[in-house]
Amino acid sequence: MEVKAAGDEFSMTSPLLCCEKQHDGLGRRQEEVESNNHNCEKRSSSFVKTCFNGLNALSGSRTTFDSICTIIRRMVKLDTSLGQHAFGKKGKTMASILMYTEQYLVATGFLILGGDNLNNLFPGVELELTWGLRIDGQQCFILLVALVILPSVWFDNLSLLSYVSASGVIASLVIFLSIVWAATFDGIGFHPRKGSLLNLSGIPQAVSLYAFCYSAHPVFPGLYTNIKNKNQFSNVLVLCFFLVTSTYAAMAAFGYLMFGSDVQSEITLNLPTKNLSSKVATYTTLITPIAKYAINVTPIVDELKRCLPSTLNTKFSGMIIGTVILISNVVVALTVPFFASLMSLVGAFVSVTTAITFPSLCYFKISGSYRRFGCEMAILVGIMVMGVAVAICGTYTSLIDIIEKLQS
Repeated sequence: MEVKAAGDEFSMTSPLLCCEKQHDGLGRRQEEVESNNHNCEKRSSSFVKTCFNGLNALSGSRTTFDSICTIIRRMVKLDTSLGQHAFGKKGKTMASILMYTEQYLVATGFLILGGDNLNNLFPGVELELTWGLRIDGQQCFILLVALVILPSVWFDNLSLLSYVSASGVIASLVIFLSIVWAATFDGIGFHPRKGSLLNLSGIPQAVSLYAFCYSAHPVFPGLYTNIKNKNQFSNVLVLCFFLVTSTYAAMAAFGYLMFGSDVQSEITLNLPTKNLSSKVATYTTLITPIAKYAINVTPIVDELKRCLPSTLNTKFSGMIIGTVILISNVVVALTVPFFASLMSLVGAFVSVTTAITFPSLCYFKISGSYRRFGCEMAILVGIMVMGVAVAICGTYTSLIDIIEKLQS
């Protein structure tokens, strides 16, 4: 299908930026991006490494709709400049704020994830400092996880991080297989549990958590920059989203069949710690923060480095920035140590906006779909309305949940 915007030619069957001769402004921007990519060829990643980074970013931490994936594929060359081309400088600023806020809070969730699982393995741990400050088990383990993660934030090369990502992808697979083993051979079983299959009051939080599962999508522009063969990037997106979505769907079904409404925010917390399969799943879960943290904060570090003068834009400054971000993540994790509630808030308030509403709005403006009524316009408007509804309802329920937990 070919769709033409007024005064310009625009193809719906090819990436947005392919029509460079017709779109001089976008063409110049693309040349700048490709020029920057050429300067970074020494740090380029292969197809396999890029797939590892993409799978690692998406898996185990949290598909959106095919139309959104298509939009991301078409717009990915512009990164946060998508907002600028649609709405000017303010649009780019808004896109950047949303994207990096999302990645920051996702990284915070990794610390809470590690702290929860270590606290489940070693209950009763408590640290009392000389001046009377008492730190409970979860807080101690959050600090410990942060110390282990620290060296990984000093990498400035996604090609190197792909080796860390490989462990993250393998860890997700091991966790999945361990849970299946625990249900099949260790007595938990797959059978209906107490609780209803459909809980209408829980839909806003469930949809928010589902959106959070794909909150690593800001990583993909960086992966596009690093991949050697740009023509293979669409295949990377298809492969990553297909594998991750299949795993999420299966894990959701298994969790309900194993524990029903009693399933906790992290399924490893439901597993009996005495079984070998449970221990394997829990210990492997601890790899998740280590393997995924660095690749999620890399876009933030890179953006902050670009704000520095050229004389200060060094590898050492990147190490300092990464360390400061990690410290601030620890503070947030210690203040709001509620994994499901915090991630639900991220999914509703940030992920839905950056993955659904804002890309659709930008595509709506750039493609000229707003000038004509048709099937495409109806779909885009429907997606945006749904995104706004999820954002409002999900944010409200998540904030109420966090406030109640802080007061209890």
